[in-house]
Amino acid sequence: MNVPASDSDPESTRIDEPAVPASRNVLEADCSRCSALADSRECISWGTGSLEADIVVVGEAPGYGTPEADRWRGGNWTGKAYTSRHSGRRIRRMLERIGYDDEAYYTNAVKCFPADPDDPTTNREPTPEERANCRPHLRTELTDVDPTVVLATGKHATSTILAAEGRELDGFLDRVLEPVWCERLEVSLVPILHPSYQDIWIARLGFEPEEYLKAIRDTLDEIRR
Repeated sequence: MNVPASDSDPESTRIDEPAVPASRNVLEADCSRCSALADSRECISWGTGSLEADIVVVGEAPGYGTPEADRWRGGNWTGKAYTSRHSGRRIRRMLERIGYDDEAYYTNAVKCFPADPDDPTTNREPTPEERANCRPHLRTELTDVDPTVVLATGKHATSTILAAEGRELDGFLDRVLEPVWCERLEVSLVPILHPSYQDIWIARLGFEPEEYLKAIRDTLDEIRR
């Protein structure tokens, strides 16, 4: 198995470097439902991948990104979800390694970078109103793609999906890799660790890195049977 490219090397060209997506799924050009987000973003970070994908990977919102990078600048600059040099490369490489990248569509619950008013290069959490304003876009994506599984990366993405079901998240770490059937969305939700923080939490969940990848693959295989 290939050794992952170093996350400290944003323009790595090792043989397991994932491909940067060529297109995006624009749902509402120049959306201005949230004035603060419209002011803070560079681009709307639309979903990328095949509309026939069986897995939808959902993050919370794009980060500020790395504008000086070549390819992996981030969705705030590319307009394409999960194209950052850290989280974007890592989650795409992870799906490749477990054999599912060709079947994945990548998006965020909130499509625009939510800047911290005290530091415009730092994220803040999207507000409940911003999440609600953007939820129709996520619902449209799930309707268009019609996946079997939603992989929610991290606590906030998981909370957002559950909110669409009228449910609350009670203890994120206890829910990691525990499938939840979402009746309204008609999809199985599988929470996983956010790629930016998984190195910290994998061991605390009792996994070695390769065991964690295998557990994700086994969970997806079981749901898709």
